[in-house]
Amino acid sequence: MHLGAVFALAWLITAAAAKVHTFHFNVTYVEANPDGLHPRRMIGINGQWPIPTIRVKKDDTVRIYVDNQLGDRNTSLHFHGLFQQGTNAMDGPEMVTQCPIPPGHTFLYDFKVQNQTGTYWYHSHSGSQYSDGLRGLFIIEDDDLQRRLKYDEEVDLSVTDYYHDEAPVIMESFMSRYNPTGAEPIPQNSLFNESRNVSWEVKPDTTYFLRIVNMGMFTSQYLYIEDHKFTVVEIDGVEVEPQETDSLYITVAQRYGVLVHTKKTIDKNYRFVNIIDKEMLDIVPDDLELVSTNWIVYNEHKPLPKKLNFRKFEKTIEQINPIDDFTLTPVAKYPLLPDPDYQIKLNFVMDNLGDGVNYALFNNKTYVPPKVPTLMTVMSSGEYAVMPQIYGSNTNSYVLQKDEVVEIVLNNMDPGKHPFHLHGHNFQVISRSEEGEEDDPIVYDPKNPDHNKFPEYPMIRDTAQVNANGFIVLRFKADNPGVWFFHCHVDWHLEQGLAITLVEAPFDVQTTQQIIPNHFDACTLGNMSYYGNAAGNHGDSKQEWLDLSGENLQPEPLPEGFTTMGYIAMAMCTMVAIFGISSIYKYGIQDIHTEDTEIMIKKLYDIIQQYEN
Repeated sequence: MHLGAVFALAWLITAAAAKVHTFHFNVTYVEANPDGLHPRRMIGINGQWPIPTIRVKKDDTVRIYVDNQLGDRNTSLHFHGLFQQGTNAMDGPEMVTQCPIPPGHTFLYDFKVQNQTGTYWYHSHSGSQYSDGLRGLFIIEDDDLQRRLKYDEEVDLSVTDYYHDEAPVIMESFMSRYNPTGAEPIPQNSLFNESRNVSWEVKPDTTYFLRIVNMGMFTSQYLYIEDHKFTVVEIDGVEVEPQETDSLYITVAQRYGVLVHTKKTIDKNYRFVNIIDKEMLDIVPDDLELVSTNWIVYNEHKPLPKKLNFRKFEKTIEQINPIDDFTLTPVAKYPLLPDPDYQIKLNFVMDNLGDGVNYALFNNKTYVPPKVPTLMTVMSSGEYAVMPQIYGSNTNSYVLQKDEVVEIVLNNMDPGKHPFHLHGHNFQVISRSEEGEEDDPIVYDPKNPDHNKFPEYPMIRDTAQVNANGFIVLRFKADNPGVWFFHCHVDWHLEQGLAITLVEAPFDVQTTQQIIPNHFDACTLGNMSYYGNAAGNHGDSKQEWLDLSGENLQPEPLPEGFTTMGYIAMAMCTMVAIFGISSIYKYGIQDIHTEDTEIMIKKLYDIIQQYEN
């Protein structure tokens, strides 16, 4: 597909009013076939998919009326990377700042874009729903950017992994005791601007500014253009000192702004390649193309280079040397924040609980949504809002004081890579280890001088990766009162519970912010409470607010002596047994004429089914 056609499909919305942008988004299903291999329902807006790119300017007001016409599921929107200063209720994650938008309800997001420019995106924050297509770019334009960066044209680009099944179908098998290792769902393809085999017509001797977003669910991707260079000038909306590189490594939810200067001659065309990070996959199906070939076209009369074959190309992948984002320095050169007032130390693992399902746990607790959105607990709890207990036993909630320096130390005890995103803030990445060994993870040690070689002007962004069995140390200033999610943006891991909640300056939130009635209506229509603690309990006393009886909790631990391997063995044996009994009943019964024998086998089959249910 021609890149220009893809841009036309991802239609742009421009406000008619000078400063107030009002959009009416009817969220519906749309039939689509993004990879050309599997037609399926995607979630679109106003009958179209891909959904619109939103373009605004700093200090503009955005009003989006979201009408959920899906019929069979809730929805929501999160504006990824936007600080939502003073408008925490518009941030979007279900049961963190709002109740989900039920079918048939119109929900208003109303906020002002303050003190930010750059490349962002927006997506559903309802479970793993954005894998079904509810995802798009959100660009905050800077009138002076083109002059500063000296480019001729601007181009938007997204990459994503792509699944043929809808999210609810995937989740049913993923969060199951039949997946006791927690193996992530393997995508069927990757997309380039929500399509494949894309051609981008370029002009010679021209400088392009590419805004690149990884809108995927799971896999990081490598990107490069044959015989061309990228000059990185922006990451996650933060301008950085220019650095040239041959390629990029971009995790899900990250954004890069890069300059590409084209050649003076038009004698040939070149490949624009995106590659799924193979190391993140437990298995690589034979039909999964890890390497996807697109093209930049200088001359339409010249042939396009052949598509790359992964099996022949695998060795070349090892030679790709993308830029290390830890080395990037903000143009503004914000100095290293001082020693923290408050440190949050998070050790996380993937492990099985008593139901046999594999969960993600921070300090032995997996995130479980409360019965009342946490922001609404803040607003309704008065003087008790500073007590972290009222926000629930399984929300991993921390109460922060206004303007204190907060440090998050994250030790990854898992052999996977994890990109972590903080809502409402950018953070400084002040230390990050290399990959450790599975039986010997690298844990942050403040007494180790190698762990404390903090940069003078640290890299700043809102989504950063911790390496497998390694650590990362982040710092930020708590200068944006609100309830903010911090979570892994491999969305399957968020579904497993890899998240914490930061309740920042709750008294300031109570006195300076409000929740509009339209949001309470969503709770009422969804039969959810918008008042009380995490369990929906409340009263006039401290004791009543600390009463969490009836709250949502994680499953009980594994029975003593029972291991993950035990669950794997049980799951495999059970599946074999089911298959065997099913085969006997399906194929063997036709040769049995004794009524009693038929009844016996049918009862045995029913017993196995009852056990499974």
